[in-house]
Amino acid sequence: MTIDDHAAPGDRFNYAEHLFGINRERASKPAYIDDRGVLSFGDLEARARQLAQALLDAGVRREERVLLLMHDCNDWPVAFLGAMFAGIVPVAVNTLLTADDYAYMLHHSRSRAVLVSAALLPPLRDAMQAGTHAVETVLVAHAADTPLQNGERDLEQCLQASAPMVAAADTGADDIGFWLYSSGSTGAPKGTVHTHANPYWTSKLYGEGVLGITEQDICFSAAKLFFAYGLGNALTFPLSVGATSVLYAGRPTPDAIYARLLQHQPTIFFGAPTGYVAMLAAAELPAVETLALRLAVSAGEALPAELAKRFTQQFGIDVIDGIGSTEMLHIYISNRPGAVRYGSSGTPVPGYDIELRGDDGRPVADGEIGDLFVRGPSAAVMYWNNRARSIDTFQGEWTRSGDKYVRNADGSYTCSGRSDDMLKVSGMYVSPFEVEATLAEHVAVLESAVIGKVDDAGLVKSKAFVVLGAGQQVSADELKAFVKARLAPYKYPRFIEFVDELPKTATGKIQRFRLRESEAGE
Repeated sequence: MTIDDHAAPGDRFNYAEHLFGINRERASKPAYIDDRGVLSFGDLEARARQLAQALLDAGVRREERVLLLMHDCNDWPVAFLGAMFAGIVPVAVNTLLTADDYAYMLHHSRSRAVLVSAALLPPLRDAMQAGTHAVETVLVAHAADTPLQNGERDLEQCLQASAPMVAAADTGADDIGFWLYSSGSTGAPKGTVHTHANPYWTSKLYGEGVLGITEQDICFSAAKLFFAYGLGNALTFPLSVGATSVLYAGRPTPDAIYARLLQHQPTIFFGAPTGYVAMLAAAELPAVETLALRLAVSAGEALPAELAKRFTQQFGIDVIDGIGSTEMLHIYISNRPGAVRYGSSGTPVPGYDIELRGDDGRPVADGEIGDLFVRGPSAAVMYWNNRARSIDTFQGEWTRSGDKYVRNADGSYTCSGRSDDMLKVSGMYVSPFEVEATLAEHVAVLESAVIGKVDDAGLVKSKAFVVLGAGQQVSADELKAFVKARLAPYKYPRFIEFVDELPKTATGKIQRFRLRESEAGE
């Protein structure tokens, strides 16, 4: 499907009202299932309308921000869509951050209110006490057993006391709909601003066009809703076609994932490479015949070919790897069901254009590493209050991804790592991901991360931090020889250090910059 296959949202467009309208004919069907119960499509709309009115009654006005700090549960989509229905801007944030992080986000977003899970009240309270921005209203989900303080109100009580908002705010397709914060791995998190129309396009072009999601599907995403990837997986994609989503508030361990795959029988599972590593390393794996999966999806980082093949061999389904970003809201290059080239990110999603550019800004030839630029209808408007970074990233119609890629002769694209992760060894670029993917082919290696290390001569050489699988043993020299036999000789890691674990973000991405910092501090 391309943009031309779909009617564009009209000038007046409210995304929450759009989703509610699609699903009114299936009001009794489950929209969400969490560990507390089932939320039907009808109840989702009713509660979201009540939440919209509750925010207005609390004095929050159209276009003002509300911080959304909640674990994945049935109240999360109620909060997100309720705010958008009222023309208020939800700012979805990571639930695994510190009080200092939340203090920064409250100040940066100037949020008038906070929607928060009771379990996350302690860091929020610390943030509000330490910060300089005053929040007027805090609505607390699952607060029945939690003593509330001044300004804190029980979300459920507020919903029950509020009549549903009658009509959606008269927003436009280009009005600001919501924010997502970047991971902040290279500085302060950036408030990425998206419109009401952006999730409409990701749902049409990727959710329906690539995944082929239908109302018969049941979706389960290990990636959480605050993450752009998870927001599409568990909210915008399923709700756009009337599918059901399974939500889990806790940490997505292999045991927790398998329990939900068995109990609720999802047909589509969304994960990240580190999660797939852990799932395959679990002590007990469910039998294929006990699952209903038709498709698995991976994003967040490039998926090593060997890992994908092992998952497919174990469970008999494709793993559809792709690349997306917070700035583009979801995946824009992807493999296709039944047409997977493992080790690549696939081909451009119809509706998106890709260019790979060299250091001179000109397109590079097939087989050469270039900076990935993407053009498509779901690009963010800007980074809030960050003009310099906005200009650097959002360049006219094109968005600079910060990733290095190679276009293959068959039109597929292969990841070469983040732009700031690339190494230049012996005057030639070395992709950390390429080395890591090769190491992953060794039976003893669970996962690895490659960075640059300055040797005694002052030259940059590659160093691999390697995590071995349970009960596995291998020497550094053996691994060096293994890589050297499979890649150009200059690409093998000159240094190898065995570690128990790799530093990662809350969304499972390897933090190579922390490994570089540890090397610099030695």
